Amino acid sequence: MTDTAFGGAASDLAAAARRALGGSDEAAVAVAEDEAAVEEETAVEEQATVAADEAASADEADEATEDETTPEASGESEEEEEAAPAAPVDLTPASPYDLPGGWYVVHSYSGYENKVKANLETRIKSMHMEGLIFDVVIPMEEVVEFKAGRKVNVMRKKFPGYILVRMYLDDDSWYTVRNTPGVTGFVGSANKPSPLSRREVERILGVRRDDEEPKKAPRFKPEWEVGETVRVVEGPFADFNGLIEDINVDQSKVRVLVDIFGRETPVELNFDQIQKY
Repeated sequence: MTDTAFGGAASDLAAAARRALGGSDEAAVAVAEDEAAVEEETAVEEQATVAADEAASADEADEATEDETTPEASGESEEEEEAAPAAPVDLTPASPYDLPGGWYVVHSYSGYENKVKANLETRIKSMHMEGLIFDVVIPMEEVVEFKAGRKVNVMRKKFPGYILVRMYLDDDSWYTVRNTPGVTGFVGSANKPSPLSRREVERILGVRRDDEEPKKAPRFKPEWEVGETVRVVEGPFADFNGLIEDINVDQSKVRVLVDIFGRETPVELNFDQIQKY
């Protein structure tokens, strides 16, 4: 209710009092007017109090809404920061030659390269030489072999009997490598071997330079040799034995001298038609 409404009600009340008294009692009229004024003031005060309470409730609701939304917004911001970490930088050199230390060639017993590698890695740890000897590598290459009459790609040791060791050479590291079981010595000077050159390291470990041709397909490495006796397993001469006279790797063929009726007859066969005798 507005102030004007309250004022009108008070005036009506006063007029009604005058009519009731018939204008005879002035004091009663004055009292009635005072009471009406007090009621008007009280009504205004109650209205102001209600308005203040409503405003305070609205402020509290706004603060509560802000408190609820702020953590979520903060959490979303943190998630966005966590979702986009800085990309790691690869500091590995493009060529193994640029890694710490030099690459040295160690001679071992042929056929025991893996055992020697395991022995040396064990000695490096037990003698706390990790700061001087970093890597032990057996150079491998992919070749094509015939097994059970079909071609298969296999990994073979590129240099049987040799191992590469990346290390800083001093008396302690030399002693650790040289006295590893299965090692017969360093290639080069016995007491002060020389490390491999960049070109040698990259060629042995298969690093292609920009000026080199792309890597070729795996080469075929025959499991037989000229002069070796083999057995023919397919074709018209199956179950005959013969002596290899020539091997043509490019055409995957061999010329075998087969004993036919007491005479050695040269026969050209495919690689998959013969096996070791």
